This record gives sequence, structure tokens and C-alpha cells, in this order.
Amino acid sequence: MSVFTRLVRLFAGLIGFGLSLALMVRAGLGLGPWDVLHQGIARHLGVQLGWVTIGVSDLVLLAWIPLRQRPGFGTISNLVVVGLTVNAALDAFGSPGDLATRTALLAGGILLNAVSTALYIGAAFGPGPRDGLMTGLAARGHSVRAARTVIEVAALAVGGVLGGSIGIGTVIYALGIGPLVHPMLPLLAVHSDKRKQPCPNS
Repeated sequence: MSVFTRLVRLFAGLIGFGLSLALMVRAGLGLGPWDVLHQGIARHLGVQLGWVTIGVSDLVLLAWIPLRQRPGFGTISNLVVVGLTVNAALDAFGSPGDLATRTALLAGGILLNAVSTALYIGAAFGPGPRDGLMTGLAARGHSVRAARTVIEVAALAVGGVLGGSIGIGTVIYALGIGPLVHPMLPLLAVHSDKRKQPCPNS
């Protein structure tokens, strides 16, 4: 796969990820754990959600230092593009009132989030700040699953206290995003030989 194709996939994934977050925000039925935290902070600071997403990503990157993780081009792109896309999309999208439309936005947002995650990770330009934190902990001998659970539960709890949106969408996202990304990642990863694809849960 050419570098140009990988770049297209990277930025399509990052823009799609930002759009998916905006769709879930407008659905108003709950967000993923990190985004509950972002929204809670944004409400207290009175700033746009995307700026908080960028700011928290910066702080997470600082945690890479003791883990000896090195950010890639995709890591820095993730930090900037997702936040800017969220701000632009929230400015463009209105908030629907009826439950059917909100449910459709939630479902579309979660599905787009999964596809976008597989696209930008599969482009192999480096993990996002939060993904890199997990892989860094794994490299230091910690269980990725346990570390991720502890960190995301903490983010959810703090975000909830700060007024972030927790709801049925939070539960659906937490239970569904892994199983959705799992089959998509081998299909959208850089290598064409699927037999050589690493399992995303390994």
C-alpha cells in the first residue's frame, strides 16, 4: 500500500472519528468514557468540546514519557484533527428533539467511530494518544484490558461528576466498540495478507 493511500486512510479515519463524536453528542444519549470526561471539562470551562479533546490528548502524551513511548505522525495528527473536526461538526449539526432521530444518530455515530478507528489504526502511522497509553502500559508488563478498564472507569467517573453525558449510549459504546473494531481492523490494516494480521486483542 502506498504512503499516499495510507495518508488518505489516516485522515479519513481521524475526520470520521471527530464526526462520530459530534453525532453522539447531538444524540444526547450518552458518550464513551473519555468523551464523558471531555464534555464535563468543556462544560465547566465554557469552551468547545474539541479544544478540551486536544488539551486532554496533550496531557495523555505527557504520560508517554515515563513509558518510553514515541509519538508518530498519526499520533500528532490525531491530537489536532479530531478536536478541530469535532468543533466544526458541532457547529454544523443541530440537536434533534425526537427520540427516533437521536437513536439513529447514536447508532450511526458508534458505527462510524468503529470504522474510523480501524482506518486510522490500520494506516500504521502511530497510535492515538489514548491507544498509545494502553500499548505503553502493556509493554511495561501490565494487562491492557485491566489498565484500560481502570483508566476508562476513572475517566467516566470524573466526567460524570463534572456533568458529562452518561446514558444508554455509554453502555452501548462500551460493550459494542471492541466487537465492532475487531473484525474491521484486519480488513482496513496496511498489510494485504490477512494471514499476517495481528489480532487487535493480542
